[in-house]
Amino acid sequence: MVTTFRTASAALALSLCALATAPALAQDGDPAAIRNTDDGGDFAMVGLGAAILPDYEGSDDYSVSPIPAAIGRVSGFNFMLAGNRLSVDLIPDNFGPGIDFQAGPVAALNLNRASTKGIDDDRIKALGKRKAAIELGGYLGIAKTGVITSEFDRVSFSASYRKGVTGAHSAGIFTPTVSYLTPLSTKSIVSVFVSAERAERGYARSYFGINPQQSEDSGLPVFNARGGWKNWTLGGAGAVSLTGDLRNGLQAFGGVVYRRMLNDFAQSPVTRIAGDRDQWLGSVGLAYSF
Repeated sequence: MVTTFRTASAALALSLCALATAPALAQDGDPAAIRNTDDGGDFAMVGLGAAILPDYEGSDDYSVSPIPAAIGRVSGFNFMLAGNRLSVDLIPDNFGPGIDFQAGPVAALNLNRASTKGIDDDRIKALGKRKAAIELGGYLGIAKTGVITSEFDRVSFSASYRKGVTGAHSAGIFTPTVSYLTPLSTKSIVSVFVSAERAERGYARSYFGINPQQSEDSGLPVFNARGGWKNWTLGGAGAVSLTGDLRNGLQAFGGVVYRRMLNDFAQSPVTRIAGDRDQWLGSVGLAYSF
């Protein structure tokens, strides 16, 4: 469930990130009046959302889960908490229009099938639990502000690699992402993104492989899962101020995500028989900036 958890919460975090880059408008809704007021100082935004998520990665059963998200800047360093994933940008931002570079560490806690309590399908329960996995790595990125709609819309590309260091797997996961966000006014902002994941064989075997004993226990056929491209994802997120200005106070935010499982990750009985290669995720929540 945690990979789906991460995907949905990333959409929520993108909304919070959109809030962080929102411009000030001299007159609400007047694009010609845009001016940047980010002085590079410390700030924080914290949010809590409710998301509809698949019970496990590849499931066709869904449940509602709480999802935390936060972004901020401390002493010039930006950070993002997206559910179970934490990243820190160690390169200071270029405020206003222009190009920014990002690089820093990434840490994630993968709890996919670490518990069977939230799984409805008895066949997946019979496969047994997986240990929680800590995944550590890093990311690189580049972004350009001032692209299409104004001086403050933003296109970014990033690529991360993290590797399981404890628990269920010791495999690597590579994730490229392209995103775009644009402010509509001081009260609202929207963003879209597309990403993909490539997982090594150890990950595929841990979550999508079925050995003879598991086959006997679950009734699902034996499957030797190989690594490769695991999925691609398309999502959108948005935020609107409830107190008049996205830069401070209370905001509502949310996201919708579609994910398509690929290759052995889609052909595995975990997905093909017990689940569905088409995955939908939806989320709404509240955030507060200060």
